[in-house]
Amino acid sequence: MKLLLLAALPLAGTFACTTAKPAVPAAAAPRSPAAQELYTTIARQDSLMFVAFNRHDLAQLQTFFAEDLEFYHDRGGLANYQQSMDGFRRMFEQNKTTGLNRQLVPGTLEVYPIKDYGAVETYQHRFCHVENGKDDCGTFKNTMLWRLKDGQWKVTRVISYDH
Repeated sequence: MKLLLLAALPLAGTFACTTAKPAVPAAAAPRSPAAQELYTTIARQDSLMFVAFNRHDLAQLQTFFAEDLEFYHDRGGLANYQQSMDGFRRMFEQNKTTGLNRQLVPGTLEVYPIKDYGAVETYQHRFCHVENGKDDCGTFKNTMLWRLKDGQWKVTRVISYDH
């Protein structure tokens, strides 16, 4: 199964599982009201994106990404929007019965504004699926650049690493 996941996602190998323990997050600093509003907005977008991922709903998942997406993966290299969506489609097809899912590691989400553009989000997340009757999980690091354009938040860059 691990090989199927890696083969299916040259871009999104964030979802190939290896066992790793999450780092202990530092205590969060107090946020200004504007910073808190941005944090809440991006945290909600992230949550909605991964509801679609966990449901293997490609049609909904793709609405979170800009067409000029660049997805950088430490093992898979660089992928554009179409390559990324093709990778998600293959991964969902190959994991129809494995329970493949993503959970945000509590306490790791950080959000910072990018002036006149949007926000940068960084976090750790855990991907799990069942392989040979046992949970197979891995925790990885991820950074996403969100652009606010015409009132819509879209991910334009993903950097997935520490696999």
